[in-house]
This record gives sequence, C-alpha cells and structure tokens, in this order.
Amino acid sequence: MQNDSVSSLHLTTSAETDLAALKARQQGAWASGDYAVVGTTLQIVGESLCETLDLRAGQSVLDVAAGNGNATLAAARRWCEVTSTDYVPALLAKGKARAEAEGLSITFQPADAEALPFKDDQFDVVLSTFGVMFTPNQDLAASEMLRVCKPGGTIGMANWTPAGFIGQLFKTIGKHTPPPAGVRSPSLWGNEARLEEMFSAGGTVEAIPRSFVFRYRSPTHWLDVFRTWYGPVHKAFAALPDAQQANLERDLFDLIERFNRSGDGTMVVPSEYLEVVVKKR
Repeated sequence: MQNDSVSSLHLTTSAETDLAALKARQQGAWASGDYAVVGTTLQIVGESLCETLDLRAGQSVLDVAAGNGNATLAAARRWCEVTSTDYVPALLAKGKARAEAEGLSITFQPADAEALPFKDDQFDVVLSTFGVMFTPNQDLAASEMLRVCKPGGTIGMANWTPAGFIGQLFKTIGKHTPPPAGVRSPSLWGNEARLEEMFSAGGTVEAIPRSFVFRYRSPTHWLDVFRTWYGPVHKAFAALPDAQQANLERDLFDLIERFNRSGDGTMVVPSEYLEVVVKKR
C-alpha cells in the first residue's frame, strides 16, 4: 500500500513538473514574437463579448491572459473597474500603452491564469479572449476563474473552435511539430461538451457560435505576419529544418485556400469561435 502511494505521488509530481515545463515553453513562445501585432486586429471580439455580457459601469472586471488588452480596453470603455493580467509582462506593457493613449484607468498586474493572485468571489465579471484557452492545466484554469468570480457573477470568454480556421491552424502545426503527449488541445475550449465539463459544476454554461474574419493583403502577407509575430507559428517554423519549413508553409497555404472567400487575391478568412457565458451560482 505504501509503495502504491509513493508511486502515485511520483506520477503526480512528474505530471506537475511536465506541465510546469510546458508552461515555461509556452511563455517563451508568446514572448518570442509580438502577439500585439495580431492582437490589435481582434479588437472587435472584445467589444462583442462585452456587449453580450451587458456590462454595467462600475462593475469589477478581471481580464485573464489578457494579451495586449482587447477585452481589457473594451470593458474600461464601458466605465468598469478593470484589472488586466497576463504572464507575459511585455504584452501587459502593450496594453498599458494603449490604455494611456486613450486615457483609461486600468490596473495591470502580471499573473498566472492557473494561480490567480486574488481573493475568492472578488470580481463581478471575469473575461478572457483567446487567452486562458492556452493554459496547460485546463481544469485548474477554469476552477481559478470560477473561484475569483462572485456568486451570481459572470465569466465571459471567446475561444477558437476545433473546426474553425485557427483550430485547423493548430492541427496543421501539430502535424509538423507534435504537441507534448497527454496535453489537451487549446481548441477544446471551443467545444461545448468540454466547457460543460470544466464549468457546469460551478455555473450554467451558454456557448454562442461567432465568426471573426481575418483580412490580409494576401495569404503570403498573413503568413509573413504570423510567422514573424504570432508565437505558436513563429516557434513552429523555428523548430524545423528548412525542408520541413517548406512543407509547413505549403500546408498553411493549402489551409488558407480552403477557407479563403475573397476571390480577388487578398485573404478574407472567417474563423469560428465560441462566445461563452458562464453564470456562476
């Protein structure tokens, strides 16, 4: 019996160590590019989410894995008391610069989405747009969002779906640089059944399909931007030798062709996401 306990402890410790190592690599990946270059193009998603949540002036709002602050700014524009968090300080600095340019009063604080440094039941609203979905320990991140949200409060998220363009982007990258064994795909946050698993014990879950449209000068322009600035794509190319980089590039152009509806040489690609509303009991 004692041996079984020791073995179980070892497996748990090993799993925690593996997730910690993965988190460190992810943090490096997001810091390696400049997500803000891509993030600013997604601003409409934060605005849409805040309207869906029907935010009210004076509400306390926490933005988790905020990046360069799309949902943060949207909530502050509605006169909420906003705290913006991320584990990449450079991205928080980008959000702070945007807030200062608009004269918005926002608290910016480095924080790990899996260990939020806030009290239980502290915020009226907890937000995340394409952020918390990248945490290695999904269940822990979900439980942290529930923990810091007040009873009767709301959690609002925008999460890419597995079948949408970005979900398929992750799948394509995974064929060339396989993810660590046993780690769940970020796009599961865009799966309604998985959301129920993570949040239904603490509240009611509603998921609304939405679409964000990527608009670029051309497929090549999109690839140049994402290869240079978007952490996961940047790191995938950096990890491959030249010949395999060419194969990844070809597969990404094929992916764009599947989704592109422009018909004129530019890139107009809809990408499905779920707008998620969790009402905490």
